[in-house]
Amino acid sequence: MAGEPTVSLPELRSLLASGRARLFDVRSREEAAAGTIPGALNIPVSELESALQMEPAAFKALYSAEKPKLEENLIFFCQIGKRGLQATQLAQRLGYKGARNYEGAYREWLQKEG
Repeated sequence: MAGEPTVSLPELRSLLASGRARLFDVRSREEAAAGTIPGALNIPVSELESALQMEPAAFKALYSAEKPKLEENLIFFCQIGKRGLQATQLAQRLGYKGARNYEGAYREWLQKEG
């Protein structure tokens, strides 16, 4: 994962507390339903590319949330980090320059915050 933009747990806490980032859970719907980080929007990594390319109205209709803007800070996470990294790379390819992976993933969040 070297070279990929990541965010640590303290950074994540700070960004979320200040409202300076949007958090995306890219695990399956079943995984997210069993528990997630508060405030995260669940978009499984398998849907992410099409989701980020939707028209804003279609995105809002499907996910009940505003479509992220290209300049926003987007933090992706999964269970252990692999899908979060894939999501970060995908978002960057689509022009989301503020995309980062929470490298500790849900596993770390659950251990330290849950």
